Amino acid sequence: MKVDEAKVKAMVLALLYLTTFEDKPRLRAWKEHSRDALDRLHRKEYITDPATKAKSILLTEAGAKRSQELFEKYFTK
Repeated sequence: MKVDEAKVKAMVLALLYLTTFEDKPRLRAWKEHSRDALDRLHRKEYITDPATKAKSILLTEAGAKRSQELFEKYFTK
């Protein structure tokens, strides 16, 4: 089975919105997703480097905005 990595990246970014919490002045999210998917989001500069001992990542300004947009698009009525 071929996986559409762009769709996976979009869904992981949307799901990160579910676990965001404020860490002023930015948003932070728990990194309980695939390491590969998080690495792809990091390469797109949506999140900070997930390869740390921290249990959460920081979303960049662009990442936080896109995460909310994708969440609202796919998971709200």
